[in-house]
Amino acid sequence: MENITMVTPLKQPIVFHLEGFYVPPGYGAFLFFLALFYYIVMLLANGVVLCVIVMDKNLHRPMFVMVCNLVVCDLLGATAVLPSLMMHFLMGQKKIAYIPAITQAFSVHMYGVAVQTILAVMAYDRYIAVCEPLRYHAIMTPARLHSCCGLAWFIAVLLIAVLFIFHMNAPLCGNTIQHVYCSNRAILNLACSPTPLNNIYGLSIYWFVNTSIFLIIAYSYSRILHACVKHGRADSSIRSKTFQTCAPHLVIYVLYQIATLVIIISHRFPSLSQNIKKFFSILFIIIPPAMNPIIYGLVSKEIRASIIKHFTNLRVLQKKITGV
Repeated sequence: MENITMVTPLKQPIVFHLEGFYVPPGYGAFLFFLALFYYIVMLLANGVVLCVIVMDKNLHRPMFVMVCNLVVCDLLGATAVLPSLMMHFLMGQKKIAYIPAITQAFSVHMYGVAVQTILAVMAYDRYIAVCEPLRYHAIMTPARLHSCCGLAWFIAVLLIAVLFIFHMNAPLCGNTIQHVYCSNRAILNLACSPTPLNNIYGLSIYWFVNTSIFLIIAYSYSRILHACVKHGRADSSIRSKTFQTCAPHLVIYVLYQIATLVIIISHRFPSLSQNIKKFFSILFIIIPPAMNPIIYGLVSKEIRASIIKHFTNLRVLQKKITGV
């Protein structure tokens, strides 16, 4: 007769143990300050872009409103992971309670879906702006703009909320999460029994979101390219203007997809160290939030000009106050 091992489900309050990175002795403080420096730079860069768009009424246009939504999404993803990672580097803190773990996992998944739905809305906006320039303001009204942005967030919240509802009552028999941060899959790996329904749903929304967003962006840019070829022959400035408005969005989408692709590829190489794999797994959270404000700040003339104007006004005001 086979021996049957009975596993007792954990009872609340559950405290998880994050495996995290292997930090060599003496390097914890250095990694903490490196992560802290990155986090401060990311907050400042995104904060500047957000404040400039909010303060400058000339930037209260659909494209820049969507940039604000993208900034909020980036801040959500980075803030969900980086503070706990810094505590891990500085104090070796690897424990996380159940509710904070679920909150972190929900925020990370929310970021992963919302960033793509927002990019899809931005692609739709660019398609209308280039292919229907005379009807742009009639189509992209404030009401439609807010509806599109609200829909992007609603889809993300709905899909991820359903994902987590599936495992709210799943009994857990382990508490060691073999990752740098908490995720739905990492938590469910600790379940006492298989969770096929959650697995199927998780894979389904992954492929649905990625495929549908890719198709929306591919269709939008195929139409934009067709319009550029059609009208650009008569006026070369049309191609230049189209490139300036569409390039940042396309670069951000490609950057996010590359970061995601690196994660998938890294798991195909067993010889890679666990630290490298874990570092690759957070690239999609740490790279886009830092690069996006730089991309828009450098490429968008309006944002760049507004930033320079506001900093110049601050310097003039400072001189008046100090009397210099």
